[in-house]
Amino acid sequence: MNNFEKAAAFHKEGFNCCQSVFSVFAPTLGLPLENALKTASAFGGGIGGMGEACGAFTGILMALGLKYGFSTLEDKQAKDKMNQIARDAAEKFRTANGSILCRELLGCIPATPEGKAYIKEKKLSETVCAEAIRSAVQIASEMLGEK
Repeated sequence: MNNFEKAAAFHKEGFNCCQSVFSVFAPTLGLPLENALKTASAFGGGIGGMGEACGAFTGILMALGLKYGFSTLEDKQAKDKMNQIARDAAEKFRTANGSILCRELLGCIPATPEGKAYIKEKKLSETVCAEAIRSAVQIASEMLGEK
Protein backbone atom coordinates (compact mmCIF):
# COMPACT_ATOMS: atom_id res chain seq x y z
CA MET A 1 0.00 0.00 0.00
CA ASN A 2 1.44 3.39 -0.99
CA ASN A 3 1.36 6.50 1.21
CA PHE A 4 -1.77 7.92 -0.40
CA GLU A 5 -3.62 4.62 0.03
CA LYS A 6 -2.55 4.54 3.69
CA ALA A 7 -3.75 8.12 4.22
CA ALA A 8 -7.03 7.43 2.41
CA ALA A 9 -7.57 4.35 4.61
CA PHE A 10 -6.99 6.40 7.78
CA HIS A 11 -9.49 9.00 6.55
CA LYS A 12 -12.05 6.39 5.58
CA GLU A 13 -11.76 4.91 9.10
CA GLY A 14 -12.78 8.31 10.49
CA PHE A 15 -9.49 10.01 11.31
CA ASN A 16 -9.33 13.69 10.37
CA CYS A 17 -7.35 15.06 7.44
CA CYS A 18 -4.35 16.05 9.54
CA GLN A 19 -4.18 12.68 11.28
CA SER A 20 -4.51 10.93 7.92
CA VAL A 21 -1.58 12.80 6.37
CA PHE A 22 0.74 13.09 9.36
CA SER A 23 0.33 9.48 10.43
CA VAL A 24 1.65 8.22 7.11
CA PHE A 25 5.00 9.93 7.64
CA ALA A 26 5.48 10.18 11.42
CA PRO A 27 6.53 6.57 12.13
CA THR A 28 9.34 6.68 9.54
CA LEU A 29 10.47 10.00 11.05
CA GLY A 30 10.69 8.55 14.55
CA LEU A 31 7.27 9.29 16.05
CA PRO A 32 5.12 6.27 16.93
CA LEU A 33 1.76 6.03 15.17
CA GLU A 34 -0.30 6.42 18.36
CA ASN A 35 1.60 9.62 19.23
CA ALA A 36 1.14 10.95 15.70
CA LEU A 37 -2.61 10.34 15.82
CA LYS A 38 -2.88 12.08 19.18
CA THR A 39 -0.67 15.01 18.15
CA ALA A 40 -2.69 15.65 14.99
CA SER A 41 -6.11 15.11 16.54
CA ALA A 42 -6.93 18.79 17.17
CA PHE A 43 -6.14 19.95 13.64
CA GLY A 44 -9.07 18.45 11.71
CA GLY A 45 -11.64 20.73 10.13
CA GLY A 46 -9.19 23.59 10.06
CA ILE A 47 -8.14 23.34 13.73
CA GLY A 48 -10.96 22.06 15.87
CA GLY A 49 -13.52 22.49 13.10
CA MET A 50 -13.03 26.28 12.97
CA GLY A 51 -12.23 26.32 9.25
CA GLU A 52 -8.73 27.75 9.69
CA ALA A 53 -5.61 26.04 8.23
CA CYS A 54 -6.63 22.86 6.39
CA GLY A 55 -5.80 19.73 8.34
CA ALA A 56 -4.19 18.05 5.34
CA PHE A 57 -1.91 21.08 5.02
CA THR A 58 -1.04 21.11 8.72
CA GLY A 59 -0.22 17.40 8.40
CA ILE A 60 2.41 18.34 5.81
CA LEU A 61 3.90 20.92 8.17
CA MET A 62 4.05 18.47 11.05
CA ALA A 63 5.87 15.89 8.94
CA LEU A 64 8.29 18.50 7.60
CA GLY A 65 8.87 19.77 11.13
CA LEU A 66 9.86 16.29 12.29
CA LYS A 67 12.49 16.11 9.56
CA TYR A 68 13.70 19.70 9.19
CA GLY A 69 12.54 21.47 12.35
CA PHE A 70 14.80 23.14 14.90
CA SER A 71 15.02 22.52 18.61
CA THR A 72 17.54 25.09 19.80
CA LEU A 73 16.89 28.81 19.84
CA GLU A 74 20.47 29.60 18.92
CA ASP A 75 20.10 27.99 15.51
CA LYS A 76 18.64 30.96 13.61
CA GLN A 77 19.64 29.42 10.29
CA ALA A 78 17.56 26.30 11.02
CA LYS A 79 14.59 28.48 12.03
CA ASP A 80 14.86 30.50 8.83
CA LYS A 81 15.14 27.30 6.80
CA MET A 82 12.05 25.79 8.46
CA ASN A 83 10.04 28.96 7.86
CA GLN A 84 11.01 28.87 4.17
CA ILE A 85 10.07 25.21 3.95
CA ALA A 86 6.66 26.03 5.46
CA ARG A 87 6.11 28.84 2.96
CA ASP A 88 7.12 26.55 0.09
CA ALA A 89 4.70 23.88 1.32
CA ALA A 90 1.92 26.47 1.56
CA GLU A 91 2.54 27.62 -2.00
CA LYS A 92 2.52 24.05 -3.32
CA PHE A 93 -0.68 23.21 -1.43
CA ARG A 94 -2.36 26.47 -2.47
CA THR A 95 -1.43 25.82 -6.10
CA ALA A 96 -2.83 22.28 -5.96
CA ASN A 97 -6.02 23.09 -4.02
CA GLY A 98 -6.74 26.81 -4.33
CA SER A 99 -6.29 27.68 -0.65
CA ILE A 100 -4.71 26.50 2.59
CA LEU A 101 -7.84 27.46 4.54
CA CYS A 102 -10.38 24.74 5.28
CA ARG A 103 -13.37 27.12 5.18
CA GLU A 104 -12.37 28.30 1.70
CA LEU A 105 -11.86 24.76 0.43
CA LEU A 106 -15.18 23.52 1.85
CA GLY A 107 -17.24 26.70 1.59
CA CYS A 108 -18.32 26.46 5.23
CA ILE A 109 -17.18 26.27 8.84
CA PRO A 110 -17.03 22.52 9.58
CA ALA A 111 -17.95 22.62 13.30
CA THR A 112 -21.22 24.52 12.85
CA PRO A 113 -24.48 22.59 12.41
CA GLU A 114 -24.92 24.23 9.00
CA GLY A 115 -21.36 23.34 8.03
CA LYS A 116 -21.76 19.72 9.09
CA ALA A 117 -24.97 19.44 7.08
CA TYR A 118 -23.40 21.09 4.04
CA ILE A 119 -20.35 18.80 4.15
CA LYS A 120 -22.58 15.73 4.40
CA GLU A 121 -25.03 16.89 1.71
CA LYS A 122 -22.29 17.76 -0.78
CA LYS A 123 -20.13 14.74 0.20
CA LEU A 124 -17.18 17.09 0.65
CA SER A 125 -15.25 14.66 2.84
CA GLU A 126 -15.19 12.18 -0.06
CA THR A 127 -14.30 14.80 -2.67
CA VAL A 128 -12.64 17.99 -1.43
CA CYS A 129 -11.02 16.45 1.66
CA ALA A 130 -9.92 13.33 -0.21
CA GLU A 131 -8.24 15.49 -2.86
CA ALA A 132 -6.58 17.68 -0.22
CA ILE A 133 -5.22 14.54 1.46
CA ARG A 134 -3.99 13.15 -1.87
CA SER A 135 -2.16 16.33 -2.78
CA ALA A 136 -0.81 16.74 0.76
CA VAL A 137 0.70 13.25 0.71
CA GLN A 138 2.27 13.97 -2.67
CA ILE A 139 3.68 17.33 -1.53
CA ALA A 140 5.00 15.92 1.74
CA SER A 141 6.55 12.94 -0.03
CA GLU A 142 8.36 15.22 -2.47
CA MET A 143 9.51 17.66 0.19
CA LEU A 144 10.71 14.84 2.46
CA GLY A 145 12.70 13.38 -0.43
CA GLU A 146 10.60 10.22 -0.64
CA LYS A 147 9.74 10.62 -4.32
